[in-house]
Amino acid sequence: MHLSSRWLPYPAASLVALGALFLVLPITCRYVLGWSSWPGYVSDLGIGGLLLLLCYRRPLLAAPLTLAWALLFLSNAELVNAVGRMPVPGDLKYLSDPQFVSQSTQGSGIRYPLLAGALAAAVLACLLLGRRRGPRISRYAFLLPAALLFSHAVDQYLEPSEDDQWRLFNLPHKVLAEGTSRARVAVEDWYAGEDSGLPPDIDGLTRLDLSGTSLLPGGGKARNVLIVTLEGIPGAYIAKNRQLIGSSYEEDLMPRLSEWAERSMTTPDYVLHSHQTIRGLYAMLCGDYEKLDSGTPKGVELLASETRNLQCLPHQLRTMGFRTHFLQGAGLRFMAKDQIMPHMGFQQTHGRDWFKNKPYLEFPWGMDDRAYFEGALKYVEQLRQNKRPWMLTLLTVGTHQPYSAPSEYLERYPTAKQAAIGYLDDAVADFLDGLEKQGVLEDTLVIVTSDESHGLENVRLASAWGFNLVFAPKGDKLPKVKSGVYGHVDLTASVLDYFDLPVPDNIAGRSLFRDYPAPREIMSYTNGLLRQHDGKVFTECNFQQVCRRYESSGFIADRPKYLGRMSGRPARLVSQRAALLDQSITGGQVGQRYQFANRERIDLKTESSDEWADNLIGAQYLEMPKGTRTRVTVKIEAVRLDRQGATLRLLTKEFDRNNSLAIPTLPPLKRGESIELSFDFNNPETRKAFSFHLLGEGHGAIRISDFSVVTEPLPPELVASQVPDTAMEAAAH
Repeated sequence: MHLSSRWLPYPAASLVALGALFLVLPITCRYVLGWSSWPGYVSDLGIGGLLLLLCYRRPLLAAPLTLAWALLFLSNAELVNAVGRMPVPGDLKYLSDPQFVSQSTQGSGIRYPLLAGALAAAVLACLLLGRRRGPRISRYAFLLPAALLFSHAVDQYLEPSEDDQWRLFNLPHKVLAEGTSRARVAVEDWYAGEDSGLPPDIDGLTRLDLSGTSLLPGGGKARNVLIVTLEGIPGAYIAKNRQLIGSSYEEDLMPRLSEWAERSMTTPDYVLHSHQTIRGLYAMLCGDYEKLDSGTPKGVELLASETRNLQCLPHQLRTMGFRTHFLQGAGLRFMAKDQIMPHMGFQQTHGRDWFKNKPYLEFPWGMDDRAYFEGALKYVEQLRQNKRPWMLTLLTVGTHQPYSAPSEYLERYPTAKQAAIGYLDDAVADFLDGLEKQGVLEDTLVIVTSDESHGLENVRLASAWGFNLVFAPKGDKLPKVKSGVYGHVDLTASVLDYFDLPVPDNIAGRSLFRDYPAPREIMSYTNGLLRQHDGKVFTECNFQQVCRRYESSGFIADRPKYLGRMSGRPARLVSQRAALLDQSITGGQVGQRYQFANRERIDLKTESSDEWADNLIGAQYLEMPKGTRTRVTVKIEAVRLDRQGATLRLLTKEFDRNNSLAIPTLPPLKRGESIELSFDFNNPETRKAFSFHLLGEGHGAIRISDFSVVTEPLPPELVASQVPDTAMEAAAH
């Protein structure tokens, strides 16, 4: 007798192995990973039970299903940990890519090796034991998982949860729910008849509104403007904002900045329209909504426009005699800020290389916050030596993943993220103290805000909740609390209005320095949810194209009254309005032509350790529409290399993960030579959040003289055939 049969009959062993893979592991992981919610457990039991019944006594079906389940399960956990989202159907084409599950956003390997091992062991047990026949299970057993999934759907319909998607669904259930929703919407549209053909009205979102009563008739008393942008900080960290919103969040991670907020005009109901730094900067500085989806950032699209960029705040102030400056703690090449910020109108744009003071921490992205603000204070001191007015925009980087802080902060806080926030709190408070000592607050409009929000567990709308603190000379004329709903889209109009300068008609927004008797419309897209507020009703639409409606006078509200849900054509109008806002620069044109090379000398590192922080080119988060072909042309020259030359690598990613495109290998770059490379690939389906990563190692420097990305429509015959070919050619000189 075999050892295993002494303890457990073979049929029971097969059932136990399947139960461990499809039921026990998902439920255990949900609890251990902190994703507990009863809809999530019901989703696990429903989908797991269904797969168990399908695999039991069917070894030929069990083999692919168990392998696919394990890979999907691990990939879902890894992606949620890395970037805070579940995979989408478009990711399925490379979920089986080993690189997808072997690298996190920072390239540090599998985050959950124990889970990977447990899944592998469970799959192996299922495959070995599944060939034994066991007792038949009644076909009516399928009614149990079906009932669980039906109860889940009914619960989400009657009382939808605001939890993250991974708390409510496992991955196969989410894909199933999304497909069912698309079919339901199609049926509803068919019954409703044809569209009227008229686009939805977005005038309330795109209109410049300066009709309110000015708080500062004739303009403010400041000569200069300083915008301090803190990486990823949500409005919930400001104590006064929490109090005014009535938030249930209680942690006081930024007490010193909260003290400074008591001296400012704070706007508690302040909306962030999207994720990612470049998107936040564009909305702030150009008076326009950023893309309300994962398409190419408008900052990148701005590079192809010679008119829209003239409406951005730096250009406007520059024409009025201001000296315009941008200073960030990270390198400028990532997300093409080395080109985008000058194109917006900054006369001086500086990154990590500007700082001569020694950092207190080794941080892969750039200057730690304390060292950064010490350098920024010296920068302000230099600006004040010239009598001409100036604009300076600052951007920190220390509270970006991976979080880092000195040991005394790591000992004080339970997590590295909280320690980094505490470190930033002290750094920015010391900076504001320094500004006050220099007399800057007496002649400068200072605005402290954030580019985006890194979100908070169990805090409603935390991913869209920003903050805005205004310090102005003779600020007693301003209220301590600015009532009403405002957002980043309002910042450009507000600064120009403060100085009583002309505001271009084709930018959007209201002024923070005016009072408005009537509410306004505003939109946001964060954590995969599209949100719209019309002043009375707040609407939130999820991946299933189902929208929830709440009665709420504000956008950021802790406990609004639930009014019910809507779908079909009314829900479709919300996404159509977002799509129209997305086209403010391109006008919906498919063709895209971007040049990311700036011909500057780039000093190489001897070793590239981070695919993001060490990236030499700024072509990130692009969108390639369905039915197009993208052609990439690269030319790299050796400027000063030793005999060993340089090693170069070109990678591509989608949604921050390596994809399966066959990108050519770059040949070694020899001293005194250059490399020219061109390749193209078809886009049979839309590619979103597509990034190029160019990494280089060696002793010396290179120059990137060409890195162009051109996407154009495919000929009709190729669109029909959906040919995903990749062609390439390379030359070394």
